Amino acid sequence: MAQKLNILFITADQWRGECLSARGHEMVKTPNLDALAADGVLFQRHYANAVPCGPSRASLHTGMYLQNHRSGTNGTPLDARHTNWAKEAGRLGYDPVLFGYTDTSQDPREEDPESPWLLTYEGPLPGIRPVAMMGTWPTPWTDWLAANGYDVPADIRYAYGERAPGPEYEDGAAVPRPLIYPKEVDDTNFLTNQVIGYIGASEKPFIAHLSLLRPHPPFVAPEPFNAMYDPAAVPGFARKESHEAEAAQHPWLEHQLGRKLFRAPADEKKLRRLKAVYYGLMSEVDEALGRLFAFLKESGRWDNTLIIFTSDHGEQMGDHWLLGKCGYFDASYHIPLIIRDPRRAADGARGSVVTRFTENVDIMPTMLDLIGAEIPVQCDGASLRPFLEGREPETWRKEAHWEFDFRDPADDSAEKRLGLTLHQCTMNIIRDEKYKYVHFTKLPPLLFDLEKDPDEFVNVATDPAYLPVMLDYAQRLLSWRMNHDEQTLTHIALTDDGPVERRAARY
Repeated sequence: MAQKLNILFITADQWRGECLSARGHEMVKTPNLDALAADGVLFQRHYANAVPCGPSRASLHTGMYLQNHRSGTNGTPLDARHTNWAKEAGRLGYDPVLFGYTDTSQDPREEDPESPWLLTYEGPLPGIRPVAMMGTWPTPWTDWLAANGYDVPADIRYAYGERAPGPEYEDGAAVPRPLIYPKEVDDTNFLTNQVIGYIGASEKPFIAHLSLLRPHPPFVAPEPFNAMYDPAAVPGFARKESHEAEAAQHPWLEHQLGRKLFRAPADEKKLRRLKAVYYGLMSEVDEALGRLFAFLKESGRWDNTLIIFTSDHGEQMGDHWLLGKCGYFDASYHIPLIIRDPRRAADGARGSVVTRFTENVDIMPTMLDLIGAEIPVQCDGASLRPFLEGREPETWRKEAHWEFDFRDPADDSAEKRLGLTLHQCTMNIIRDEKYKYVHFTKLPPLLFDLEKDPDEFVNVATDPAYLPVMLDYAQRLLSWRMNHDEQTLTHIALTDDGPVERRAARY
């Protein structure tokens, strides 16, 4: 009998899709991920289905669109009735383990009223066993630091961004200030070491989810990664001449640019420093993963381990004068995906690049398919197995789809500023190779001609010449949503002979 497949499922947080040297990025160096792509498959048009972290990871871990799992913001509970890849793998005898975080807001109906998981959106995915759980509170790491003689801030949440003394780059320093801790002991390498230790001690087939914080803020990198990229030389920013000029595109964007948290700084040197450090954090993740991959080879596990590398979402990094992840721009949703399938059936596809549109909802079906588990009806995505085996699926999506729910039960400023109710703070996006259409519940739509305007500056929604395109894409979006309505029981009919079940493909 063939040995059960191991899975190493890696997410790096807030990683833009083009930021791989395997993709030809003009600056970022990722040799270990490039090597993984050369021995696997690189998915060039891969997209997150939601932002921020909680909603995106809900889609990633359940295979469901936001319209169905309904965990729309950080802190919106994920309905306990939905299954996920960890629960399904557990039914086959695996012990799925977590290093990092899944940002799963627990269903309060399933929790004791005194449960600590009701005080945070950073709960663990049901069905996964946390081994080294880290999020806002990096307790395993900071406890280890303290035990090994390193100073830890009184509020351990600030350990991620604890800078060495001295001036910052925009204040005259030659390079960005580094993290106070050496790279060997920072959060990225700590978690990587924890995974290596766990796998090394594992005698059974494993499924390990390594969820790294970086390159997510705070944008502070240890030496030498703080100085790896020259801030003066980083690529420029896709933006108009000012915040005000950018904000004129749409009322929602004007609102977003009015929020300090999301508005990129006007100080050019500071913004360039952030971008250089962002790149440096990526290269550090790449180096740490290189150690992990080398360990799998040295320990004899490489040829029986499925490796998935992706992200929860992207990062605006100054484009359109925004920071973080939000809204409808590609920079917030286009993310990397590399899958290295060790099976012989995948040998013919090694080093290939897939240009079809893929999404994070495809990850769960892919993992389950390759370990021989049934793919639950709830999944809106589909297995990527055909691409991994060098085959073109008979049917596949022609567009990418995502959603952004900008409601905030604790803050009604968006509602007041935009004249909306809580339930109208939503947008849906559909994009293909030529156009992107953005539909708001109760705000004007947007349409971008991506062939003429790849940076999404010109809204042509009101241009009479584009009215047929507007109608076409509005209808496509409506059909997309109708085709992906929640379907858990819709394939079953109760008859005189009992329940009759017939499943069908989405596409």
